[in-house]
Amino acid sequence: MMNIYLSKEDGKLEEIQELQNGCWIKLVAPTEEEIRYIANHLDIPIDSIKDALDDEERSRIEKEDNHVLIIVDIPIITYDEVDGAIYETIPIGIIITNTCFITVCLQENQIFEEFTKNKIKNFYTFMKTRFALQMLYIISTYYLRYLKQINRKTSQIEKALHKSMKNKELFSLLSMEKSLVYFMTSLKANNIVMERLLRLNYLRMYEDDEDLLQDVIIENKQAIEMAEVYSSILSGMMDAFASVISNNVNIVMKFLTAITIVLSLPTMVASFYGMNVPIPYQDSPYSFIIAMLISTLLSSITAFIFWKKRYF
Repeated sequence: MMNIYLSKEDGKLEEIQELQNGCWIKLVAPTEEEIRYIANHLDIPIDSIKDALDDEERSRIEKEDNHVLIIVDIPIITYDEVDGAIYETIPIGIIITNTCFITVCLQENQIFEEFTKNKIKNFYTFMKTRFALQMLYIISTYYLRYLKQINRKTSQIEKALHKSMKNKELFSLLSMEKSLVYFMTSLKANNIVMERLLRLNYLRMYEDDEDLLQDVIIENKQAIEMAEVYSSILSGMMDAFASVISNNVNIVMKFLTAITIVLSLPTMVASFYGMNVPIPYQDSPYSFIIAMLISTLLSSITAFIFWKKRYF
């Protein structure tokens, strides 16, 4: 899908139908025809567009004669078959030409929505360097936002694990840990791209642009540190709660064993009185009451001993 936007004089974003100088071309899972149309009209290699559509594409920045290509990873949320949130990353391509600003991604995402819904202040499609830096800043803030969500979900799972005897919560923690690994890998790769952007003269920047890029790098490094801390905590939690689940099972088994012993005593007494051999007081009218009293006494004494030893 291809959409073309252009900022008007009042700052509002307008969708247009034809390519114009200073426009933003948003490509989301574009068709082969759309890719060739953009490549031919703006004189850029088709590979520069297709690279961002590869799930495994690494983050990088390249400068050609008439365009600059920036590929970074962005965070997204997907859902499994039971609507459980899964945090992943996918590449996004930013192509800056002399006339247009192009973004390429495999799917629609919230980073694009921040711009298309006019949520970004001082955003103009024709200010291409500022646009690229604003997009990189929004990507870093979304990493921080999703990391906080992962931390909250981890806390909720932690509470459930205190009483759990199943592996469901451990699988949820494993999913969170995998998301953190994806985030750390992508954030570190993005950080290399941003530092190269600051060090090399790929884009013409004013003083305000350099300050914004510094803010982007700071936000990205903060996200890296946060992901590393959360990952370390989560790894320790998984080891600890694997033992907790095993201990919870042992407690239940100990309780059931104690109950089984207590209930087996009346069965044993009743078995004695059910034998086809002479037994004491078998002809007494109180034989049933005597058997019940003996059973109750033995069970009570055993239950009291188990209670004192905290088996219950």
